[in-house]
Amino acid sequence: MELKKFITNLEDVFEDADPITIKPESSFRDLEGYSSLVALSIIAMADEMYNVKLKGDDIRKANTIEDLFNIINSK
Repeated sequence: MELKKFITNLEDVFEDADPITIKPESSFRDLEGYSSLVALSIIAMADEMYNVKLKGDDIRKANTIEDLFNIINSK
């Protein structure tokens, strides 16, 4: 999995966020439109696109987009 493609997929989840602000070092919780619903959408995206079962703890452990990417890549 490529980080660039992962960010593109996240841009679809963060419909309200400006794509320019979504970078590997971005704190996803600080992006415009982040909510618990978006967190659930990230979990669903990981399952659907990468066949990875994320848990709430995985989301809580991650701080940046790259952290999410690395967690998904490690599973």
